[in-house]
Amino acid sequence: MFDVQRSMFSVTMRLVWRIIDLLIGGVFIYAGVLKALDPVRFAHDIDNYKILPWAFSLALAFYLPWLEILCGIALLLRFLYRGGLSILTLLTLVFIGATIAAKARGLDITCGCFGHASQHWSFPQHMAVDLLLLLALLFSVARARWGLIIPVRPFGEVYKK
Repeated sequence: MFDVQRSMFSVTMRLVWRIIDLLIGGVFIYAGVLKALDPVRFAHDIDNYKILPWAFSLALAFYLPWLEILCGIALLLRFLYRGGLSILTLLTLVFIGATIAAKARGLDITCGCFGHASQHWSFPQHMAVDLLLLLALLFSVARARWGLIIPVRPFGEVYKK
């Protein structure tokens, strides 16, 4: 009886983690495609942060979207999974740091991460989406690295007779 419950729970958790991987991968593929379609606009979005010189912003605008797309595909296909997760987590952390630094300097910017859909989001809305995405990435990294599972019995194993 307990083995059936444990195996059903295991299958359910694998399905939940797979859905999380599909959502994260899909978000980054979507965002990367939007940026890859208009790299000059993305270069202006990067330049609005006033952190990098224009030439570097332009170079990033041409390469960064493709990195996001490839890492998103890695999550979907489970090929180079840990590498894709690591890169996407790092990119998200850098973006959150750059956004907070820009806000602290009084810059009122839109990130352009999701095209026109995110242009009119407020700073708290951007941070909520970014932190939720970071949390999902960190849970996926922990699961991939340490085999994070939620036990069926939180207070210990049930002894078999």
